[in-house]
Amino acid sequence: MTDETLLLEMKGINKFFPGVHAVQNVDFELREGEIHALVGENGAGKSTLMKVLAGVHLPESGEIWIHGAQINVDSPATALNAGIAMVQQELKLANALTVAENIFLGHYPKNRYGLVDWKILEQNAVGALANLNITMDVKRLVSNLSVAEMQLVEIAKALIKDAKIIIMDEPSAVLTPHELNQLYKTLREQRARGVSIIYISHRLEEIFELADRVTIMKDGSKVIDLDVASTNKFEIVKLMVGRELGKNYPSRTNKVGEPVLELRNVTSKPRVQNVSFTLHRGEILGLAGLIGAGRSDLANVIFGVDPLEGGEILIRGETVKTASPQDAMRKGLGYVTEDRRRTGLFGIMTVRENITITNLKKCTRAGFLNLKREYEIVKDLIKRLRIVTPTSDQIVQNLSGGNQQRVLLSKWINTDSEIFIIDEPTRGIDVGSKEEFYFLMNDLVANGAAILMISSELPEILGMSDRILVMNHGYLTGEFDISEATEVKIMECAALEMKK
Repeated sequence: MTDETLLLEMKGINKFFPGVHAVQNVDFELREGEIHALVGENGAGKSTLMKVLAGVHLPESGEIWIHGAQINVDSPATALNAGIAMVQQELKLANALTVAENIFLGHYPKNRYGLVDWKILEQNAVGALANLNITMDVKRLVSNLSVAEMQLVEIAKALIKDAKIIIMDEPSAVLTPHELNQLYKTLREQRARGVSIIYISHRLEEIFELADRVTIMKDGSKVIDLDVASTNKFEIVKLMVGRELGKNYPSRTNKVGEPVLELRNVTSKPRVQNVSFTLHRGEILGLAGLIGAGRSDLANVIFGVDPLEGGEILIRGETVKTASPQDAMRKGLGYVTEDRRRTGLFGIMTVRENITITNLKKCTRAGFLNLKREYEIVKDLIKRLRIVTPTSDQIVQNLSGGNQQRVLLSKWINTDSEIFIIDEPTRGIDVGSKEEFYFLMNDLVANGAAILMISSELPEILGMSDRILVMNHGYLTGEFDISEATEVKIMECAALEMKK
């Protein structure tokens, strides 16, 4: 590497959190006009290292150099002034503002009177999204968007800042194949313009699709830098996890039993239209579809988050109308939401509190919390789900994504749920943690539970499901037994043009 091509140097970066040495003396280099992948298991330190670069975290020690000059990155504003923009895995949008306001937050166009020129603002937002081949109503409030739509807004927001270094932390986790291809095209165009991109992903196929080089991290330390052309997926996985992975999707021999959840013409306009299906004990029922198809909206109706406007929901043969999540929980439903940070966990509370909060009756006596009993329950679930945490009193937002996902699942296991809705089960978690989470799901159905699994990853849908449903514009447009399902058949049902 010549001095002329070296854009960024991070030297000896160290970052500590309570009980965790998250980044340990890490050096990282970035060339001009390259896409540099950063990979590792959850907890390896990837996101933390990049948050140091983006000014989100202040390191205990280390230096940052750009074009041979040392800089002090002490805030996100300082990083942005230095030409560094970051799309974080945890979405940082203002829910009460519109899409257009979020994209240009902090630098709205003004008219000659010094007031916000709303027409130009909205036109510019439409153009920013058009660069990603996205058509979206820029007047919509962000609070009304799906997680995938929010992710696209975050990406557009970063790309309009004319940064020289763009950090992308799991940008593709909930995007469809079409949106992924457009994202790849946009990133290649940025690279051609001389922009340097640091790309964090657990999808290793993306690394070989996009990246020039890859840095592998493990347990807070850098393992090695490699040219992507000179390595392969198996070498990267072995360097990441320190072991060979087994079969990604566990085989199941459990028998499918009686119906436990049945939907008959369920409607909640505009996103859920006349949906009917049956979920059986011991079954994983996959639910596929593109962004906006209504999959998460359907889950919200089943769990009582959104109103049931028509049709019937039957649980164990009994017709019910789940008016609230509390009603759904009492009937044995558990809901692992797609956005664990926003709607699944209380980030500033402890692991222990998050696990027991859905069923405090288990650890109360005469109306008072029995701490000894609570710690016993949590200790058992931490062991059972192999949650890696220094203590059950660790703040949950300080855990890795994979361990947060286990905490989220464990809180529903603690309610003795028998019917699980799991939305994007492995979003933002590494290949090793994915495999472990699949085995946890397999254990649940082997012990008589039933799972409705929503996923944007077709290999996951095909690898984990007994049957597969496909949604499109609120309707069910396909149903396949796993023996006949293919990616092509699923996508044909997901993308077919609906009659007006």
